Amino acid sequence: MNIHNRITRSRTTAYWFTLARVLMAASVAALWTMPAAAEPLTAPAFDQTLALQGISFHISSPNNSSLSPVTIETTGLTLGDSTLEREADGTVVGAHVADLDNDGSPEIYIFTTSAGSGSYGGLIAYASNSRKSLSEIYLPPLDTRGGPGLGYQGHDTFTITDNTLVRRFPVYQDGDTNATPSGGTREIHYQLEPGETGWVLHLTAVSGSDSRVDSTLGHSRTPPDQQQ
Repeated sequence: MNIHNRITRSRTTAYWFTLARVLMAASVAALWTMPAAAEPLTAPAFDQTLALQGISFHISSPNNSSLSPVTIETTGLTLGDSTLEREADGTVVGAHVADLDNDGSPEIYIFTTSAGSGSYGGLIAYASNSRKSLSEIYLPPLDTRGGPGLGYQGHDTFTITDNTLVRRFPVYQDGDTNATPSGGTREIHYQLEPGETGWVLHLTAVSGSDSRVDSTLGHSRTPPDQQQ
């Protein structure tokens, strides 16, 4: 091999070696400048114990998905302790123990918020029947076609005030975006009453935009465990 070929071959080797070093350096730089992977959005786990009138409720949820499991452990019932498993539409954001019907047997109210931009409020609730066992409490859905539910698009919250379950939400007008409701705030009040097969939260008052009161409520006061 003559001197010219040796020089050419050496230059070629040096070229490819330099190119490999440049490409490797670029790859390392790209790795350093890549944005970090987004962390999954989850709410803090919920764990709370509430007690009233000698009955205790322990509510827990990992709040780790859009359908989070909820565990309700109850102690103090005359027929024995109980554990209920439910699934929340979203995550658990709060809980309250109360005796809305003043019958000496407390209820547990668990408040939830759905995933997504609507953040729809939800309720999981149970009443202790004469302090013996638990029965589910039913909250009728809002009719968004008219009445108190007109303009409802989520973002609601629940509280208990003066032995009344209170639901608040922004009112949407035609053309409003999800972030800009323009109809003010509506507040709906519910009272706990016995139904045919369990307990029901009946609407008793409405205030705010286009407020109205449902005057067709029934008022049977026979507890579910005493009905024939």
